[in-house]
Amino acid sequence: MAKRTVIWTDTAVKQRRYILEYWVNRNKSTLYAEKLILHIQQKIKTIEKSPDSYRKTDNPDTHIAVMGHFNIYYKITNSQIIIVAFWDSRQDPLKLYKIIK
Repeated sequence: MAKRTVIWTDTAVKQRRYILEYWVNRNKSTLYAEKLILHIQQKIKTIEKSPDSYRKTDNPDTHIAVMGHFNIYYKITNSQIIIVAFWDSRQDPLKLYKIIK
């Protein structure tokens, strides 16, 4: 099978940016945010190699890849992996449900 293209939705990009900015402001340093970016990149590479290996959510079209306190929610098509949410699991889960629904 051909390699799938990874697409980040606008919502997922905004969530990732918000989380990274939060940690930069909280720590007064970019060090943790940089480490988190690398961790995200590594997880995306793993998802690309084996997208079906991560468990499905209650929404049957959506998978979840866990990264400690952070989760990547994505959908798989024949040609794409669509990142629908980048979520800090310490937030209210009802907000997330509205996003991936």
